[in-house]
Amino acid sequence: MTYSTFLFAVLALLLAPGPTNTLIGLAGAQRGLPSLWRLLPAELIGYLTMILPAAWFGAMMIERWPMATVVLKLVAAAWVMYLAIRLWAPRSAVVRNDEVTAKRVYITTALNPKALIVAFVLLPAPTDEQFLLKLALFCVTAAGVALVWGAFGTVTRSKVDGSDRLTAIRRVASIWLAIVSGSLILAALS
Repeated sequence: MTYSTFLFAVLALLLAPGPTNTLIGLAGAQRGLPSLWRLLPAELIGYLTMILPAAWFGAMMIERWPMATVVLKLVAAAWVMYLAIRLWAPRSAVVRNDEVTAKRVYITTALNPKALIVAFVLLPAPTDEQFLLKLALFCVTAAGVALVWGAFGTVTRSKVDGSDRLTAIRRVASIWLAIVSGSLILAALS
């Protein structure tokens, strides 16, 4: 795969709404773009936590334990549903637990099925001479996409009656995450 094809495929994959993008957009809405700088490393480390072992050992593990992908999808679905429920609850009920933290971004990204697509489909074999360059290109692209989603979140901020708008944004994010969780469950069970 050429570098331009790889970049286009990564952009198409990462720009699509998903659990990590939802959290990054919500962080932008909650605290603005400057807050994203502490979340970017968590997102990148989350992706690398899944991509590197999957790229090196994934095929062997799936061959040995075919149910591993089903279990991973169900764990990811449970985590995303947990996030959806936490985002839906009224702010007073969760007492700041609706904040987008680096820990939540890391776990969500590590469990994000997009990481497996990158590892198994988009990246060349780890022994290929293009592996490290394409992995670096993926990381730069992932950071750029996170900034785009965070900027989108900041656009939704309102100086007048911002708490009502933020509650609505949290509810929309919650509904979207519940849909993503349901689709992961269906994919795991089909």
